[in-house]
Amino acid sequence: MPRTIDLRSDTVTKPVPAMRAAIANAEVGDDVFGDDPTVNALEERVARMFGAGAAIFVPSGTMGNFVSIASLTSPGDEVIVERYSHVFNNEVASYAALAGVQLNVLDGDRGVLTAADIEPHIRPENVHTPPTRVIAIENTHNRAGGRIYPFEEMKAIKALAEKHGLYVHLDGARLANAHVETGISFAEYYTCADTVSMCFSKGLGAPIGSIAVSRAEVITKARKKRKQLGGGMRQAGILAAAALYALDHHIDRLREDHANAKRLGAMIDATEGLSLLSPVETNIVIFHVHPSAFTVPDFLHRLADAGVLAVPFGPSLVRMVTHLDVSAADIDRVGAVLSTLRRR
Repeated sequence: MPRTIDLRSDTVTKPVPAMRAAIANAEVGDDVFGDDPTVNALEERVARMFGAGAAIFVPSGTMGNFVSIASLTSPGDEVIVERYSHVFNNEVASYAALAGVQLNVLDGDRGVLTAADIEPHIRPENVHTPPTRVIAIENTHNRAGGRIYPFEEMKAIKALAEKHGLYVHLDGARLANAHVETGISFAEYYTCADTVSMCFSKGLGAPIGSIAVSRAEVITKARKKRKQLGGGMRQAGILAAAALYALDHHIDRLREDHANAKRLGAMIDATEGLSLLSPVETNIVIFHVHPSAFTVPDFLHRLADAGVLAVPFGPSLVRMVTHLDVSAADIDRVGAVLSTLRRR
């Protein structure tokens, strides 16, 4: 039987043999003591890459977002976020539960809030209301189908934040995808934010790990936040080595994932009973399953029977994500499966 094509997420990627070799050969030390040379090398490299003062290696993107936002806020503060953001939907209310921070959720346009959308919701100083402290944006935006945040709008949001004495956090879990697609450098993206998080364990193909960058004094706070969460790792160089390998070998190849996703999106849009939620910009494809043709569970079951895995993304939505373990030939096979489903 042909191997399973796993399109559930780009988090399902396996380390390639050369990455495993880098892991095995990593020089390590105790990172909590600051003694792991491979972690130190990774943090220094990423800080330079972004033009930031410092960086901190963390186990997950959720932790990267949390230690960033928690380091910019105090209990009782408010953070403005977009309704379908990962920060609001997928991080288990950690800001309320652990940081004492309230989220002010605004409706965006396919994941994007503009400066004009945000400004009326910045609270004036008032004894009755929490002070607005941070604006959080997501690039690329997962639930908006991997949408790239318009760079000019990011600059406008940063200018708005500075006007009002606020901070900006960029959830850049898939920022490498935006970088490859737009040609905008990581350093340019950092000019639009005070803190940035980025994942190594998605399209970049590392097994574990994310990083956050900011000014040195913010990262000093973030280290204490990481420790409070139990995220202080010891011989973490084995993980940092995988991240360093990903930076060397897996950024430019994201273009292949984007090309595969765009071709997959065209196949889906041509399939009776399916329609794209939004244009495919990077490696995420979200589409409607029309009830006149399939239910979502039935559609996913039929795909799985044919050796293709995807995930439900709402009552009538399905998500597929391309990554380094999915080839152009695999996309051809998915197209053939969709064609078969159409004839049933």
